[in-house]
Amino acid sequence: MSLPDDAALERLAEATGRRLLAARDTLVTAESCTGGWIAKVMTDIAGSSAWFDCGMAVYSYEAKQALLGVSPLTLEAEGAVSRETALEMVSGALVRSGASVAVAVTGIAGPGGGTPGKPVGTVWIAWKRRGGYPRAELFRFEGDRDAVRRQTVEAALRGLEDL
Repeated sequence: MSLPDDAALERLAEATGRRLLAARDTLVTAESCTGGWIAKVMTDIAGSSAWFDCGMAVYSYEAKQALLGVSPLTLEAEGAVSRETALEMVSGALVRSGASVAVAVTGIAGPGGGTPGKPVGTVWIAWKRRGGYPRAELFRFEGDRDAVRRQTVEAALRGLEDL
């Protein structure tokens, strides 16, 4: 397992920012397990206000509902760490922002919180372009809390390349 270091995440964020700027897109993030780390990496880049709209760190069910419009029924039936929740998060982020592109992450970074069906390292990431269809992908990252979160940030940004 090769973990992205701070310099690698910075290079990835710079490249993502250049692509967003060239496409005249703006980004919104909806983050659960990363606590705003994607937004931080993106806004560490000088000039990011040209392509970064906003970011939301939403850990509680209540925050996911109030800030992103995630359905209480989805959270009850599927849980916070699910494909359905990630899809509702990414769609809600676009509805509640002026951005044209969104990424949402929800997962179990650890060290606790895992279950046999959803062990530590389980992360759902969703991406969506305004007016398009959302896409979600399941990841099973290994390592401690920092490792899971670093890998999530990297995967979230790499997924934006496909938009």
